[in-house]
Amino acid sequence: MKKLSKILWGVALIIVGGIFALNAFGVTDIEVFFDGWWTLFIIVPCFIGIFTEREKTGNIIGLAVGVFLLLCCQNVLSFDMLWKLAVPAIIVIIGLKLILGAVFGDKAAKMLADSRKNGSDIKSTCATFSGQDVSFDGEAFDGAELTAVFGGVKCDLRNAVIEKDCAVTATGIFGGIDILVPDNVNVKISSNSIFGGVSGKNRRQDIPGAVTLYINATCIFGGVEIK
Repeated sequence: MKKLSKILWGVALIIVGGIFALNAFGVTDIEVFFDGWWTLFIIVPCFIGIFTEREKTGNIIGLAVGVFLLLCCQNVLSFDMLWKLAVPAIIVIIGLKLILGAVFGDKAAKMLADSRKNGSDIKSTCATFSGQDVSFDGEAFDGAELTAVFGGVKCDLRNAVIEKDCAVTATGIFGGIDILVPDNVNVKISSNSIFGGVSGKNRRQDIPGAVTLYINATCIFGGVEIK
């Protein structure tokens, strides 16, 4: 993704430089500083971010806002209309994000449901306006559901006994969740974030023959960190 980002930014800069050069030689007469030209500082980074970043919701919202502002500056829309359309557009984008995430990116939840049917012990931890520390030292770990709402959860799996593929769902709503993962397991992460994010994604590994821990993170004005 970093390589693609550099390529797209390089193409954008070449186009801008080419326009200035052609204008200077009189080949073209393209108006660079048109009404609302400053909105490109919103539109271009968000547009590139849609193709280069894993979390796309913020970039989609930013792109929509940038386009709305540009249309207002061009007198296509009024600024009064901007405020009437911006909030509904953001709400719709967030709703679509949640629906698509639930339909296509919830392998961890399915694994937990199957584990419950098979009689596995799935631990659920919820911190609401508080903090919770949960540890699985020396315990067989089959999966967990972690939720932090205006609070924090710390889940320590470093000394857990993980003998098969298992899953964790982590939901942070105005809260944070830390998941400490042992070094001898593979980690696969899927996430749905709205004004939040997952850090430590480089914690993923590819250890031949090792079990895999699937983590599904949902962050709404919150965060999940994998350590």
